[in-house]
Amino acid sequence: MSKEKILKSFGERVRELRKKNGLSQDELSFKANLHRTYIGMIERAEKNITLINIEKIAAALNVTIKDLFNGS
Repeated sequence: MSKEKILKSFGERVRELRKKNGLSQDELSFKANLHRTYIGMIERAEKNITLINIEKIAAALNVTIKDLFNGS
């Protein structure tokens, strides 16, 4: 799988789980202690996210890291 496809798939999954939890990008960024624009860039596949930030997002969404990589 190409880098672009991986980033797009991950970003779509973050957006899906964020919306499922009824969170705005602002709310998710606050819970994950990340900047709101960073969350938007992840969802638009513009950022190659680090493992540390993947863990922060998973915790903020109350899911496992594995859940971020598995579709619904």
